[in-house]
Amino acid sequence: MIALARLVVRLVTLLGLIALSVSGALVAVFCISGGRSGPSLTQGAKDAHLPQLRDTTAHWLAQIEGHGSVAIIAGLCGLGAVLIGLVLVVGLFLPRRERLVTLEDREHGRLAAKRRPLAQIATALVNRHAAIASARVRVRPRRRAGGRVAVKASRTRRSNAAEVQASVRKQLANLNEPFNLTPRIDVRRTERVS
Repeated sequence: MIALARLVVRLVTLLGLIALSVSGALVAVFCISGGRSGPSLTQGAKDAHLPQLRDTTAHWLAQIEGHGSVAIIAGLCGLGAVLIGLVLVVGLFLPRRERLVTLEDREHGRLAAKRRPLAQIATALVNRHAAIASARVRVRPRRRAGGRVAVKASRTRRSNAAEVQASVRKQLANLNEPFNLTPRIDVRRTERVS
């Protein structure tokens, strides 16, 4: 939800800045000279058909001020706009929580690591094995402590799957034990000829 709100905030901000810059440029051009001819605010309002728009919407705006179904719909639309604005503000100011894998948690502080560097370390450890053609590693932290490391590796055709899996598990043991990571290792034979 927060990621979607952040995306909407960025999109609305970009569109708002574009609209603001275009309208600012138009107002600047029409404010160069005064009067009723040439580029002026009066001429700009006529070119944008603002007086006709006021006459067209006057009846609808008068209905909104009164009672009835149009007023209820307008009130609901206004409430919806307020709620959308609140979601945008929350998406803008609420910091994104980065989930970390905790190594140790003491009274003076917490020692933790980010997911991506741990995945890069695990990838380097997995790729040490000569029979591994390629590996993809993901680290997912748990809420409290520890996490899960998922390894998807491709082995060469001549290697034994059980031996490669045991070797990968052994290579990851030095990383998994301190961080309390549960390994899930999937070793498949590569389609390439080695």
